Amino acid sequence: MKKLEVDQNKCIGCGMCAGMDPDHFEIDDSGLSTVINQDNIENETISQVIEGCPTGAITIEEIENEEKSTDM
Repeated sequence: MKKLEVDQNKCIGCGMCAGMDPDHFEIDDSGLSTVINQDNIENETISQVIEGCPTGAITIEEIENEEKSTDM
């Protein structure tokens, strides 16, 4: 499973991502970008946003599904 992420330590709040793709990004109360939607994240617009981020704060990460074990 893939997840769209913004590294808050790298983000400078320029707003490029929210301007290009308001369906997936918004600028939060602290002035930094945040992901608001994980649907359809592998598309051309998000690829452009990732490439255009001036600090490289936006990534798509592969995450493992966490299965809860009932064994104790």
